[in-house]
Amino acid sequence: MPADTVAPDLEHAHAMSPRYYSGEATLALERRAVFARSWQLVAHREQLAEPGDHVVGQVAGVPILLVRGQDGVLRGFPNICRHRGGPLALCNGKGLKSLCCKYHGWTYNLDGQLRAATEMQDACDFTVADIRLPPLAVHEWQGLVFVALEADVPRFDAVYGGIAERIAPIDLSAMEYFRRVNYEMQCNWKIYVENYVEGYHLPHVHPGLSRALDYRSYHTELFEWHSLQSSPLRDSGVGYGAGEAFYYFIYPNVMLNITPGRLQTNVILPLGPDRCRVVFDYYYTRDQGTQSRIEGDQSFSDEVQGEDAGICEAVQKGLASGYYIPGRLNPKRESGVWHFQNLMRAAYDRAATTAESAG
Repeated sequence: MPADTVAPDLEHAHAMSPRYYSGEATLALERRAVFARSWQLVAHREQLAEPGDHVVGQVAGVPILLVRGQDGVLRGFPNICRHRGGPLALCNGKGLKSLCCKYHGWTYNLDGQLRAATEMQDACDFTVADIRLPPLAVHEWQGLVFVALEADVPRFDAVYGGIAERIAPIDLSAMEYFRRVNYEMQCNWKIYVENYVEGYHLPHVHPGLSRALDYRSYHTELFEWHSLQSSPLRDSGVGYGAGEAFYYFIYPNVMLNITPGRLQTNVILPLGPDRCRVVFDYYYTRDQGTQSRIEGDQSFSDEVQGEDAGICEAVQKGLASGYYIPGRLNPKRESGVWHFQNLMRAAYDRAATTAESAG
């Protein structure tokens, strides 16, 4: 893949080449260079409250397992037995006393230490005490639980630092889980991200949302690893209430949509070069005003997501047509796109440099 790492200033910027939005090779590169080298949102603290509570998932093609130990410590491991790769857990659950491989029964303590290996007494120089599951970095923030595959990911505070302070007195950790919705669409995962990080399309794609937001005051701020779009809210009857909306994008694939009394997390997962899944989790405060708006909020969110899916799938066809030449970005309205694409360019550049050094 060509490096394509030239990222000019915003006033002269063009969009990225369409070659980055297709092909299995590009997606494989992104799994290694982007998803494996970033903090991935995989669970909520409520799912992992007590010893033995566990969550399974997948990051960059790697099966993962989060578990609360008997000592109260939250740990992460590849969900892969050290024997022949069998799974240690098949689904989320509660109250495990140990991790038992579903293939051959090797058993580990919740801290990852092998405790027993069935019928291995004839294996020479085999010592149970020498075998442990490799640990993964885990971090809890505002009730959300993140994991990182690689040791050289940015410091968590460098990625999420400043968000809690900016939205204060809103306390995301005080909100209670309500519902999960999965949306699948026929577009590259980056198309969905780029649609999210700009409000330029709001008047043309989202008439209802445009009535709730103040487009003239819609503002984008850029930080090292995340961007923020914010706007005053009108109580237009769509379930948001009056106040302020905060739309955070955290590189590479996490979104925090914060409106009065509500947190909506989005995690974008590539399913193929031209397919992705967006996982929506909803959390609400317990106050009566917020509770009375939930039904309207849910319905309106489905409406907005349908509009986004339609335009993103159309853009995928345009980029794949062979007739698209990267256009200029709007400096006022598309700084978030420029910011995200620069982070992607840097990831591609690091991968190319690493490959050259290895070669």
